[in-house]
Amino acid sequence: MLLRQPTPEQRIHTKKILKEDENVEKHLEEIKEWLREQPHLPDSWVRATMPELFSNRNVANTGIREVLEVLDAAVLPHLTPDFSRVTIAKAARQHFDTPTPSEFFKLVFMIGDLRLDMEELGVPYDVYILDAGFPWFGHFLKVSPFLFRKVFICIQEAYPVVIKQVHIVNANSFIDFAINTIKPFLNETLRNCIYVHRNVESLYDYVPRDILPEEYGGGGGKLTELKQSWIRELEKSTTWFEQQENIKALIKPTSFWNFFNL
Repeated sequence: MLLRQPTPEQRIHTKKILKEDENVEKHLEEIKEWLREQPHLPDSWVRATMPELFSNRNVANTGIREVLEVLDAAVLPHLTPDFSRVTIAKAARQHFDTPTPSEFFKLVFMIGDLRLDMEELGVPYDVYILDAGFPWFGHFLKVSPFLFRKVFICIQEAYPVVIKQVHIVNANSFIDFAINTIKPFLNETLRNCIYVHRNVESLYDYVPRDILPEEYGGGGGKLTELKQSWIRELEKSTTWFEQQENIKALIKPTSFWNFFNL
């Protein structure tokens, strides 16, 4: 099972954290009905789209395959004690040519979309672990500020997740430059949830060791095998992604970006 769902006891606590009540299904139906009555919106959930991030989302595409060759990443199966869902990403090898940055973020959002669709109840928090233990600085410089801004608009304004923590492990002296570069695009909440670790050991103070992959001293299976499981799920979901691409609001791109002062 790719994602272990909350136990019945955990579901009770999760609903309390999410402040859900017995009327939540009624409220959802009211929202869906309102969406169906809007002629410029599709008869399904609405999401803002950005072509370089949300078009041609097929895991067989060359650009995404190039990312998968150099990236080991997965959403971990088990929840933390506070019901957070953990995602981890690291380089598959030390040295490689930089894949197209927009294809990297496209893959990130593909996994994120698929994971949200798989959640039966929803979880209150997300935790992200990014491994900086490779020569990442040259790759970082190839990502345009405009792309960073688009990505963080999606994360902060469009995705129904609450990011509780972002952990950067095996960090070197360049990490402060990277964080300061992206900080203008982050809201205050996200700025305050970034934790930098020079090694893996201090990560255990935040994320239980036993749910982490073996590559990080944990008992949660090998990250490379978890990655392959997610790739298989992405491949099985090709039709689903094609259907999702048709769910777009009829809004002029200029109007959308003007809203965010871009």
